[in-house]
Amino acid sequence: MSVDEIRDILNKLLDKKCSIEEAEKMLKANTIEEVGDLAKLDVFRKLRTGVVEVIYAENKTPQMIIEIIYSFLKKNKFVIVSRYKDEQKALISKEFGVKEELSLVVNELAKTVIVKEKDFKFKKKGGRIGIISAGSSDIPIAEEAKVIAESMGCEIFTSYDLGIAGIHRLFKPLSEMIKEDIHIVVVCAGMEGTLPGIVAALVDIPVIGVPISSGYGLGEKGIGALTTMLQSCSPGLLVVNIDNGFGAGASAALIANRIAK
Repeated sequence: MSVDEIRDILNKLLDKKCSIEEAEKMLKANTIEEVGDLAKLDVFRKLRTGVVEVIYAENKTPQMIIEIIYSFLKKNKFVIVSRYKDEQKALISKEFGVKEELSLVVNELAKTVIVKEKDFKFKKKGGRIGIISAGSSDIPIAEEAKVIAESMGCEIFTSYDLGIAGIHRLFKPLSEMIKEDIHIVVVCAGMEGTLPGIVAALVDIPVIGVPISSGYGLGEKGIGALTTMLQSCSPGLLVVNIDNGFGAGASAALIANRIAK
């Protein structure tokens, strides 16, 4: 569905050639664009749900990613690639970095690349999100959440390395975030994953816990952190899957933007 097709539906509605219900059904129809036999892009996901479409780079060849980016840019001003490998980023930079009409925004920690029209900026929607990490090992996932939430129009306030091994480090940054009138907090924590529950016990806004795949022995690879967060007695704590920075950022942005609206 192109912009012209959307406009045609709206004109039909204005001319009373279709009902509101019929127009809504047509606008919500899942628009898919095929990239050869490689992928089916949900290019209007953001319009329909408010959540950006992201190219998940794992298990894709660099050339596959290039073809998908080209297809996506036909109808969008930007595209986000997540969890890239170095050889994938190198080819993206070689292919798109030399085009005068485009610019690349690379986040080395989050392993994300945004390919966008040079003058394009994400429209602010009023959502305000705090993002906290327990340890420095948790920062890449926190940064992934940040990239996604920013692309959905939110203002982000971050503070990292605030784990409970030095819990005194938490209170001032969290206090500063509350003074900034944030709507929600994303807390990334590995090992035993205690920090999200503590934050949820201190604030009167929703908290999203992100278990990180650190740790060793029993409960390794984020299992201990996930279990702790799911068993937390602190109300207001929501939990996403292990290392799911994308899901945390998208969910936080939806909530924050709705509150701001």
